[in-house]
Amino acid sequence: MFAVRLNQRDAVVPQIYGLLRHAIVTTKLVPGQCLSEKNMAEQLGVSRQPVREAFIKLAEAGLVEIRPQRGTFVMKISVKAVENSRFVREAIELAILDEGVGHVSPTFLAIQRDNINRQRVAAQAPDFEAFFALDEAFHRGFAEAVGCGHAWKVIENDKAQWDRVRFLTLPKASPMLDLARQHETILDAVEQRRLGDAKAAMRTHLREALKTLAVVVAEHPQLFEDETGHRTGGELSAPAIPRTPYREPIGQV
Repeated sequence: MFAVRLNQRDAVVPQIYGLLRHAIVTTKLVPGQCLSEKNMAEQLGVSRQPVREAFIKLAEAGLVEIRPQRGTFVMKISVKAVENSRFVREAIELAILDEGVGHVSPTFLAIQRDNINRQRVAAQAPDFEAFFALDEAFHRGFAEAVGCGHAWKVIENDKAQWDRVRFLTLPKASPMLDLARQHETILDAVEQRRLGDAKAAMRTHLREALKTLAVVVAEHPQLFEDETGHRTGGELSAPAIPRTPYREPIGQV
């Protein structure tokens, strides 16, 4: 069951989409799991129309497959989509640094320093979901600081598969304290107006997940497409990775 209440004063479809996207990215909804439009609507206290629209948006993001007369199923992770997403994200974030180095405010730098400190707290807990959210805020902050909010939306719309891999790497393959240090290296270079170093650090950071992708695929083969790209819809179990209890738990849907 979804232990959440939608804000009826805001658009409902983005809320449902965000809720389900987060559940898929954090492996609370696993590949092959069937999502019921009827059950979802009942759990969230809405009609089936906004749930249907949210499913369509999830399908466009490559997170679910809508099979007529059969149902909507969570899709496996596409390694090719992960690689493509990383390429697009890297190009945009490096361009954002071109705009940002030498133009960001002391207030922005202070906010980012505080974010990194909170990343360390989350890493030491460990709280994977809190760290993931702080990581997102760190990168989004650069785009917003230089007036490139739309560029971040482009990244956001394209990186769902990438986010799934990033979350899987947090427990072991990409230690959170190491990622926090990489963030600090990026911010130091930005503050000191060393554009080349900032871009090199960002490039290294964004390629971190790719370095460990093979390890993650080997550890969680049930989450990834096979070599032919064939997607299956059988029920699968959630991967045995450590994670803290989610504040908005999601059960069978």
